[in-house]
Amino acid sequence: MLIKNTLWKKGAAFIAACVIGGFLVAGLLAPAAALGSTVAGASVSFFDQLPSKLDLEPPARKSQVLAKDGSVIATFYSQNRTPVDLEQMSVFIRDGIVAIEDARFFDHGGIDPTGILRALYVNAQGGRQGASTITQQYVKNVLLLSPPTRANTADNTKTDASRTIGDKLREMKLAIALEEKYSKEQILQGYLNLVYFGNGAYGIQAAATTYFGIPASDLTLPQAAALAGVVNRPAYYDPLTEPEHVVGRRNEVLDKMLQQGYISPAQHEKAVASPLTLDVRNTPHGCTEATAPYFCDYVQRLILNDPTFGADEASRRTLLYQGGLTIHTTLDPDLQQTAREQVKATLPATDPLQRGAALVSVQPGTGRILTMAQNTIYNPAPGPGHYTGNLTLPEKDSNGHPLNGAGGFQIGSTMKPFVFAQWLNSGRSMATVLDGSVRIYKAGYPWKNSCGATTGTYDPALGQTPLPNDDPNHYYPMTVLKGLYHSINTITFQSAARLDFCNIQKMATAAGIKNGHTNKPYDLSSIASLIGTQDVAPLDMATAYATFAAHGVHCAPIALESVTGPDGHTYPVPVPDCHQAIDPDVAAGVTYALKPVLTKGSGYNIPVNKEQDIFAKTGTTDGHTQTWTVGATTGIATASWFGSYKGFGPEWANENITINGKYYIGLDGANIAGTQWARLMNAAAEQYPGHRFPPPPPSMLR
Repeated sequence: MLIKNTLWKKGAAFIAACVIGGFLVAGLLAPAAALGSTVAGASVSFFDQLPSKLDLEPPARKSQVLAKDGSVIATFYSQNRTPVDLEQMSVFIRDGIVAIEDARFFDHGGIDPTGILRALYVNAQGGRQGASTITQQYVKNVLLLSPPTRANTADNTKTDASRTIGDKLREMKLAIALEEKYSKEQILQGYLNLVYFGNGAYGIQAAATTYFGIPASDLTLPQAAALAGVVNRPAYYDPLTEPEHVVGRRNEVLDKMLQQGYISPAQHEKAVASPLTLDVRNTPHGCTEATAPYFCDYVQRLILNDPTFGADEASRRTLLYQGGLTIHTTLDPDLQQTAREQVKATLPATDPLQRGAALVSVQPGTGRILTMAQNTIYNPAPGPGHYTGNLTLPEKDSNGHPLNGAGGFQIGSTMKPFVFAQWLNSGRSMATVLDGSVRIYKAGYPWKNSCGATTGTYDPALGQTPLPNDDPNHYYPMTVLKGLYHSINTITFQSAARLDFCNIQKMATAAGIKNGHTNKPYDLSSIASLIGTQDVAPLDMATAYATFAAHGVHCAPIALESVTGPDGHTYPVPVPDCHQAIDPDVAAGVTYALKPVLTKGSGYNIPVNKEQDIFAKTGTTDGHTQTWTVGATTGIATASWFGSYKGFGPEWANENITINGKYYIGLDGANIAGTQWARLMNAAAEQYPGHRFPPPPPSMLR
């Protein structure tokens, strides 16, 4: 049973502190022969003037990022600590720490006059003896380990070697004040949650997990005694590097526990004979060790960019690394694992080719991000395949804050559905036949753009190549529908020639397409942009195709479900931001037209389960440098990309090249990007089955 302090004990301790404090100060400031009442009186006065208030702010604790099922994605901390109540600590650690550190803990009022006198005598004889009580050690640790949110005064940051008698007297007075305000149980609990156990483990819960792989409540007698011995000198009594020192110190603790009646002789004998058996569990820290490192980095940026979590980035970082946040996210851990496996199988990060592969998925109708994976290694150190930039993200968010994104890649023919959407939106039919043999567009061609000018030529007279199709057998009249699912450039240009480029741009913007570097609308000032020469981030491509899948409802992508502090405080996070951006009939027309891509069009050989109601579009840029497959069901939309993230010159072209053991004359969007897209979508089919897409109105088919 814990014994409560009485007022007379605390008063006696205070008087003893004044007297002994005066003696100590006087002993340092004047020769022993000169000691007198004046010096002693001044020392007592000095002690009286020391501060006696100590604010026990919550200790720094780790924050966790959780997937949608509650599993841990990542942990952030500056001090690996998980505070627990005293009742959640093994009785052996409670008794062991008192036995070895402060046998009279339950009797004194914050300082131990007997211990001080003993220490003075031992030290005067040339020995080494400490006199700090657990309460004093608690005060010292509060001052040393307090979060940066408290002022970092010189007193807070001094080491043992630089601490003066004045510092020690201050600790003594603060210890006395602490005992006036808090119970012994609260002080012991606070101390065990704060103190450092070495190897990055702060507090008993982290120590028990780090060294033995168990919670503090499950510590056995020999385990608890070992940890109780570590706190005295964590480097010297390091269980990982100095196990013999630890066993010796552990046995000292056990001896003290036996002497003080905490354990029986039989318990003592058995514990002393026990080997030091460790089960080391390192707590992953930061995004480098996260299960979804690039998604982790994205979540980190969302916190650091948002004023909700602090006035500036420094305060937000402090909150993230010390505030004990629980961050629930939208990530599907099972599907994320599939995505990671696919991108790594596509091309290992260390392959000499050094190409990138990425997958990102969102949920139509909510915008929730379900997967975010790439084949590179999240590591800032130089090395093959090491890259911390996020291949799926734009460079900045909508407010101009950095997202650490690559900024996107040229999207090729995945741009064509937006031209097609505006074709339908203008009241035209997808059954209209256009001349796919038209390949020459000379200077001065009357392109219409009510937002500005659109220029560009395909003119042999100027030494230019006529507008090419990927397939040389499709230069003939065909319907706009067939032109889309076969990905015929000449049909896309003939469509655009009858439309206002400004409206095409507005259609793309409404769906979610934007420049990945500037966040400005997709640039259609050049006719080449019709076939995807602008950079767009894969996340925005997935979001745009999800807009079609959600019957024209655009939802901004979101990654955070909730953010909660350790005290239960809930921080506001973005809720699904959805609105009807495209006419539902137009969206129905686009999904109708893109389904044949997977059965008889440019993606017919993509190995997706074609029994589900699903659509997609492939895309390939000049030199086959960037390749895409983007598509969706009503349950999930995914953008898949494979290409170069390190450069865009001829050396990065994917032509006459062997990738992952397979030779390609020219890589197409349906090949690698299409395969990893299909495997992810097949894996998602059961959990995100979706529904049948509505048919377009008959007027669009006539």
